[in-house]
Amino acid sequence: MNIEEIHSYCLNKPCTEESFPFDDTALVFKVCNKMYALVIIEGDLRLNLKCNPEWAIELREAHKSIIPGYHMNKKHWNTIEIDGSVPTELVKKMIDHSYDLVVNSLPKNLKAGLIDKK
Repeated sequence: MNIEEIHSYCLNKPCTEESFPFDDTALVFKVCNKMYALVIIEGDLRLNLKCNPEWAIELREAHKSIIPGYHMNKKHWNTIEIDGSVPTELVKKMIDHSYDLVVNSLPKNLKAGLIDKK
């Protein structure tokens, strides 16, 4: 995957907004004002995603380019070095998982509105 594919894939998720809240190299994707993805676009492309702690460990053990979340809670976030070693379908699955974790943590009224938009 490249930055354009990640950008397009994330923006196709319901109620996703993008911004640069930290600096001009960290592109953040949020749903209902909660971050589910952060892409470092300067230098080597890296993608931070929320992840279930058990699956996070499995992914890190299976792929050397998936590491504990850089500058994030290392129990709940992974950083993926987008170097072609992690299959595109797995990266998409991880983006979906991160988005779903955030959506499932939302209050019922916000969650209901998102389900209607899927």
